[in-house]
Amino acid sequence: MAVVKVAYRFALDPTPAQQRALRSHAGAARFAWNWGLHQCKLRYAAERKWYSATELHKLWNAEKKADPALAWWSENSKCAYQEAFRNLDRALRDFVKSRRGERKGKRLGFPRRKKRGKARDSFRLTGVIRCEGNTVTLPRLGTLKTFEPTEKLAALVRGGKARILSATVSRTAQRWFVSLTVEVERDIPGRHARPGSAIGIDLGVKTLLTGVDDLGRVIAVAGPKPLRSSLRKLRRASRSHSRKVKGSANRRKAAARLARIHARAANVRANALHKATSALAARYETVAAEDLNVTGMISNKKLARAVSDQGSGRRGGCLATKRPGTAGCWWWLTAGTPAARPVPRAAGESQA
Repeated sequence: MAVVKVAYRFALDPTPAQQRALRSHAGAARFAWNWGLHQCKLRYAAERKWYSATELHKLWNAEKKADPALAWWSENSKCAYQEAFRNLDRALRDFVKSRRGERKGKRLGFPRRKKRGKARDSFRLTGVIRCEGNTVTLPRLGTLKTFEPTEKLAALVRGGKARILSATVSRTAQRWFVSLTVEVERDIPGRHARPGSAIGIDLGVKTLLTGVDDLGRVIAVAGPKPLRSSLRKLRRASRSHSRKVKGSANRRKAAARLARIHARAANVRANALHKATSALAARYETVAAEDLNVTGMISNKKLARAVSDQGSGRRGGCLATKRPGTAGCWWWLTAGTPAARPVPRAAGESQA
C-alpha cells in the first residue's frame, strides 16, 4: 500500500452567476500575479533580491487595507491571491535554477505579466473541498454541477482512502474545468502481471507508434490525426474570425468557435495517446522507446504539422505517468545509440 498523488478532472456546468464568479476569481489571480511581479521588480532594482510568497502575502494584506481602490478584493477567495503568489515564487525560483543550469529541460525566461484575454484563465483553491453525486463544492464558490459523476472519488474520501488537497479551476474554449489534486492509497503490485514481457516502440509520423515485442509480434497503433481532419473547419472559422471587427461581440463569438475546434482536436489527440500508452503499460513490463528530438523535427517546415498532429512531444510523458502503478520500467534509447545501451529516465519525467 502506497500513497500517491493523482488528479481527478471534471467538466463544470456552472450557472451564469457562477460563471461570473469564476471569471472574477481568475481575474483576481491574474491581478495578484501582476501585482506581485511588479513588487518583485521594484525590490530587485533596489536590493537585488525578490520577495518570497510569504512576504508577498504579508505585503498584499497591508496594501489591500490601505488602498481604497483594492476594496474589491473581498469578493473573491483569499486562496486565489495566495496561490498566485506561490506560483510566482515558484516561477522565479525555476528561472534562477534554469539560468544556473540546475534545472533540466528547456531554458526558462523571466516571468511575464498576464494580460486579460490572452493569458489562460486559471486559479487554485485550498481548504474544505467536497464532491458528491454530480457536484463539487469549492470555497467561496459554493456547489457547482459537473457533467461527469464524482461519486467514485467521493466514495474514496468517505472511506478514508483519499484526501483532497486542492482544486485548480481553468477555462478552455469557453468551458470550465476543475482538477482536484488528491492523495490516494493504492496497492502497487510488487511485480508486473506479465513478468519478462518487453516491447520496443518507434514513435512515427504516419502512425502513432509501431513496436515489436519479445515474441516478435509487430504492434502498430494508428494515430487519429485530428488536426489534419479539422483543417477545413479551422480555415473557415479562422477566415470568419479575421473578418469580424476587433472588440465586437461577433468577433468574440467567432473566437469561441475557433477555440472549440482547436480544443476538440487536442482532446481527440490526448485521448488516443492515453489509450495507447495505458495499453502498453498494462501489457508489457519493459517499454523501450526512441528518444526523439521533437523540437528539431518541428523546426522542419515539411514535418512540423505531421509531427505535432501525432502529439510526439507528449508520448513520453503519457507513458511515464502509467508506469508507477504497473510495477514496470521504461527506457529511452538515445538516437544513434545501440539498443544494447539504453539510457534510463526517471519515471514521471517529461520528455518534451
